[in-house]
Amino acid sequence: MFGLFHRSSAISADQLKVEKNSQTKILDVRMPGEYRSGHIPGAKNVPLNRIEGYTGNKDEKVYVICQSGMRSKQAASILKKKGYDVVNIRGGMTQWNGPVRGGK
Repeated sequence: MFGLFHRSSAISADQLKVEKNSQTKILDVRMPGEYRSGHIPGAKNVPLNRIEGYTGNKDEKVYVICQSGMRSKQAASILKKKGYDVVNIRGGMTQWNGPVRGGK
């Protein structure tokens, strides 16, 4: 069933804008300062160094985002191994042009 690699699915920031609704679970895996400087409304800040301890509903799809897509890819891999249905946002916040909360 599973090979050596737990490949997570990935979508673009534009696809996230289409799929996102009030129930969408988004984890922002950047550091708290980066998160405060501007994040997707409703996204929960769970820095990559704490993702191992994340406990959420494994029946819900979880979207992970960071600044560029590298940390979220790592986070997606970790969450996938823990049994979560996880989707990485390619390009991260650099590609997001939807609403942002926080920042200047």
